[in-house]
Amino acid sequence: MTCVFCRIAAGEIPSKKLFEDELVCAIRDIHPQAPAHILVLPRAHVASLWELEDEALAGRLLFVAARLARAEGLEHGWRLIANTREHGGQEVPHLHLHVVGGRPLGRMLSAPG
Repeated sequence: MTCVFCRIAAGEIPSKKLFEDELVCAIRDIHPQAPAHILVLPRAHVASLWELEDEALAGRLLFVAARLARAEGLEHGWRLIANTREHGGQEVPHLHLHVVGGRPLGRMLSAPG
């Protein structure tokens, strides 16, 4: 198994998991972009959101992201990011959701013009 997130999910690479069940695990990002920056990833290898076909897993990822945002006290707002494939900014080819918050995040994209 060479995928770093598969190895983390399997416990081969030590990490402090914030959440784990049979479908999903969550860890803190090692390069946080905000005070709260959590990665929620499926245990099974799914390359990206593009390849995700399991509706139950999709729902579980979203549910866990919201649960962790509440646990982090992000009641003022947070962002959920799924970078998809290389041109979409995905750096690790294993689906993962970024839960980012704890400070004002501003607008992501400016309107053309």
